[in-house]
Amino acid sequence: MARLAQTAGLTDVQQEILSTVRDFVDKEIIPVATELEHRDEYPQEIVDGLKELGLFGLMIPEEYGGLGESLLTYALCVEEIARGWMSVSGIINTHFIVAYMLKQHGTQEQKEYFLPRMAAGEVRGAFSMSEPGLGSDVSAITSKAVRDGDEYVLNGQKMWLTNGGTSTLVAVLVRSDEGHPEGTAPHRSMTTFLVEKEPGFGEVRPGLTIPGKIDKMGYKGVDTTELIMDGLRIPANRVLGGTTGRGFYQMMDGVEVGRVNVAARGCGVAQRAFELGVGYAQQRHTFGKPIAQHQAIQFKLAEMATKVEAAHAMMVNAARKKDSGERNDLEAGMAKYLASEYCKEVVEDAFRIHGGYGFSKEYEIERLYREAPMLLIGEGTAEIQKMIIGRRLLEEYRFQG
Repeated sequence: MARLAQTAGLTDVQQEILSTVRDFVDKEIIPVATELEHRDEYPQEIVDGLKELGLFGLMIPEEYGGLGESLLTYALCVEEIARGWMSVSGIINTHFIVAYMLKQHGTQEQKEYFLPRMAAGEVRGAFSMSEPGLGSDVSAITSKAVRDGDEYVLNGQKMWLTNGGTSTLVAVLVRSDEGHPEGTAPHRSMTTFLVEKEPGFGEVRPGLTIPGKIDKMGYKGVDTTELIMDGLRIPANRVLGGTTGRGFYQMMDGVEVGRVNVAARGCGVAQRAFELGVGYAQQRHTFGKPIAQHQAIQFKLAEMATKVEAAHAMMVNAARKKDSGERNDLEAGMAKYLASEYCKEVVEDAFRIHGGYGFSKEYEIERLYREAPMLLIGEGTAEIQKMIIGRRLLEEYRFQG
């Protein structure tokens, strides 16, 4: 197992962090994940353990109390956590997208106020772009902010917030026409607001309601919610970066981090599916020998392992590109697309190897089979990734006639 998905060129510190996370996953997550998932129970003890390990501050700069690690280190940790239970990786993903957006785009006051508490895990982040009627078309956002003195009044309905209930800080993207005349391109009239709230459901601050958890096929344990703003008043100093009209670009920068994360999750789930498949194939006997000795199963295992390796390599490349300061939307789109598709295929092959037992809730592969489809949608569908990839390729390979 140790031969798959290895990463060359890691520092001693990175290797130590990964070893610690891997041990935590093996001891604290894998043994309880399926039981908690079947109960749709928030993994509070696991989250507390991650807090003690300092993972909520992994990418936050040291000057704000974090570990100051790279996106690559974070992605490799996510890969390990998703190998144990994908829902747990979702809990820290949204937190880090918000922390990253604050680090890159926040005012100095916003950084000093939020980042130390986020590094300690005292403030948990969530971010919100989607709405019930728009799906991947972010430009169709209808939620709106209107200036009223030193405050903005926000109204609208948002959808698919991971950590919507347990978070205490939500980065919310809305339309704000202030200073942007009619006819301005939609992406130039959007603003990200930093909305503080109490954890829980119902009215979590005046004008802000989290109705409750959305019941999902998979990706359970972590809370996925709506967010309803009805006269929600937010101080002007909670505009991310202090200037309106930059929200779309801030969110897209954060989503690039999110796409690397989803790719890492796909790698982790695929690795676990391969582990389960190759293990079961050596235990299950048919026609007088382990099914692993049948050529058809060996071919399947070979394909699964190759997909795990390829997805991991692309994820690592996308993370390193972002860490270098270069534009990585092409690499992140490719990694997210390939890892999520390969994850689905590897999980299904492991499911097939299990035969009828894969359909039983007593076997872990049943949970993975329900979790993998979320990765096909999260942070942009395969079709959205192909659009991004295609446009970037045309920029890079422009025909010179």
